[in-house]
Amino acid sequence: MSIDVMALADVLRRAAKAEILPRFRRLSDGDVRAKSEATDLVTEADVNAERMIRAELQQLAPQALFIGEESVAADPALLAKLKDAELAIIVDPVDGTFNFASGIPAFGVMASVVYRNETIAGLIYDPMGDDWVMAEKGSGAYLRRPDGDAMRLSVADAKPLEAMIGMASAGYFFGEQREKILSNLAKVRMFACYRCAAHEYRTLVGGHVDFVMYNKLMPWDHLAGTLIAQEAGGHAARFDGSPYRPTDLDGGLLVASNPESWRILRDEIIG
Repeated sequence: MSIDVMALADVLRRAAKAEILPRFRRLSDGDVRAKSEATDLVTEADVNAERMIRAELQQLAPQALFIGEESVAADPALLAKLKDAELAIIVDPVDGTFNFASGIPAFGVMASVVYRNETIAGLIYDPMGDDWVMAEKGSGAYLRRPDGDAMRLSVADAKPLEAMIGMASAGYFFGEQREKILSNLAKVRMFACYRCAAHEYRTLVGGHVDFVMYNKLMPWDHLAGTLIAQEAGGHAARFDGSPYRPTDLDGGLLVASNPESWRILRDEIIG
């Protein structure tokens, strides 16, 4: 079963231009609300962009289960339907909402296509740069622009631990584990967190950093980026070494430029 991935890419772009960019740095107090905590935000851009994407996908792929971050926030039972769906499209209408609401131009729109519990396509659209990174399983990863220009992507070459640069979010590690992870990250050359998985994965697949690491796993945050990273030559697995699947919601996720770097990072950083 297939979906026109470029048509899906165009849906994300249209939603960004219609519902996201016009609201950037123009949100009123009533346009921003907290969800689980003060830094977990939703804006009118998230809600309206997801509504538009869902409506267009009903025309593009009416047979697919639609799972959006804001739809699941409204109906948590929706997420459980993913495991039994033959075909699903999973969408994060604004990844990096905290940045978006703060006026920081580091946010993205992400979508993944899941067929029988396997991710077969992933897209990350950057509204500010007006381009996508995307992959279909087995076909490589590409940076594509609206004019048709495309460039194949590849992760960075292997390097020793002390020379590695990475993206690591410590926000969902807690207690002693958090202290341990932050202490062990001193072993790498540098690490950062953009508060936006979309741009962190884009940085990885562009060959600019050597790894990304997360503890909280929601499918709209990681399915697209993980597939794109793998198609760019990277290695992805949960902390215990098991494959990352669309229905996995825990167990952490480490994506590195190659299997040996993944093993070193897991042993030295996660332990």
